[in-house]
Amino acid sequence: MNTLIQDYASGDFFDELIAANGQPRAAARALFEHLDALDAAGLEERRQAVNAAIMTTGITFTVYSEAGNIDRAWPFDIIPRVMAKKEWTRIEAGLKQRLSALNLFIDDLYNEQCIVKDGVFPSEMLAGSKNFRTQCRGMTPRFGVWAHVCGTDLVRDGDGTVYVLEDNLRVPSGVSYMLENRQLMKRLFPELFQASVILPVDDYPARLHDTLAALSPRTGTRPVVVVLTPGIFNSAFFEHSYLAQKMGAFLVEGSDLVVQKDDCVYMKTISGLRRVDVIYRRIDDDFLDPEVFRPDSTLGVKGLMRAWRAGNVGIANAPGAGVADDKVVYAFIPKVIQYYLDEEAIIPNVPSYLCMVEEERDYVLANLDKLVVKPANESGGYGMLIGPRATPEERARFAALIKANPRNYMAQPTLALSTAPTLIDGRLEPRHLDLRPFILQSDQLYCTTGGLTRVAMQAGSLVVNSSQGGGAKDTWIVDVEE
Repeated sequence: MNTLIQDYASGDFFDELIAANGQPRAAARALFEHLDALDAAGLEERRQAVNAAIMTTGITFTVYSEAGNIDRAWPFDIIPRVMAKKEWTRIEAGLKQRLSALNLFIDDLYNEQCIVKDGVFPSEMLAGSKNFRTQCRGMTPRFGVWAHVCGTDLVRDGDGTVYVLEDNLRVPSGVSYMLENRQLMKRLFPELFQASVILPVDDYPARLHDTLAALSPRTGTRPVVVVLTPGIFNSAFFEHSYLAQKMGAFLVEGSDLVVQKDDCVYMKTISGLRRVDVIYRRIDDDFLDPEVFRPDSTLGVKGLMRAWRAGNVGIANAPGAGVADDKVVYAFIPKVIQYYLDEEAIIPNVPSYLCMVEEERDYVLANLDKLVVKPANESGGYGMLIGPRATPEERARFAALIKANPRNYMAQPTLALSTAPTLIDGRLEPRHLDLRPFILQSDQLYCTTGGLTRVAMQAGSLVVNSSQGGGAKDTWIVDVEE
């Protein structure tokens, strides 16, 4: 008998494919049986076929290093992560609930600030936010929506509970890899897609286009939508060009756009200037408009904020949306949901400690060897301390950083992240993972069916970011009788 999947040992963690009794979970039964019929050579052959397809297609990401920017092939594992539709339905409702509340929260902060006046959100928290843009005060974008595209990171703990780890509201990335992962898997396991009801993800580009088109200030005409990229050296440039192509939008850099005296944005073309209705921007606020933010920016468009505030162009995500994309603000989101929607959060937060609160700071400093400490505004897994794996010197350095700037740090317990079988050197081994679904909001709410599963390829590692050695899996939401 083939023993590749039979020999798989998930260890002491919740495994997404194999239950504690060693049997496959209901949603993964068809996958389990298929893997059981393959030997190591058969899986390796398919892995090599996928890697060849990745190289041929040019699916890459950029790693920034001291030696220069390095383009790398997308690190993809061929064993999918599987989840039952019944569980996903609840998660999807929780994600939509969360983004709805976040947008009400952002709009309130830039206008009446009722949540601050009512004492639910501390004024000192807002005052210490590096992503609160005073230039956006008094502005309400169309539909009252600031964050049109959100990538929310989910993790599962050892007892099976799914938590929100963080919200990404500025320029969330990764959705192109989710779409490409699915195409790779359809070519790799076509028989499984025929035998199982695996819910599709292919409609995302059309949904994104509809979300953006709804922001157009000109009604009755087909809107001109552009994707604003920093350029080919950006780590997510593959995604920028991919989404522009899939949506039928124009891929532009800041130098391709100009704001005229009528406070409208125009795109330079060989036929002359063409008015732009909606900008899907993939650059940070600081670089959007040198007239308002960083004067040395060559990535943005001079006068863009004037055009936006005049209502002559839609921008997604809106400038200033990052005020809610803060790992310290994150701790208040269950209260935000309760305040604006009068509902309990469907998906809980990971328990968190705010270092700006004296008692919580004292606890964090006394337990740095047990906690994960995160700065408020870093991303990609950078700038954080994983206490149980840190050296005494690293913990001492973080203690000094926390004492010097407590507003900038929060801490969480080290979760026993769930695992899934991953093909490592011809064997299936457990690797920790998370999940980033993508939620869209303008005149409607939409959530991807599943999302981008990121996996830590190193044994025991909790760091799933591709820039730090992580990989990815396709995510299958399976409609199955349980």
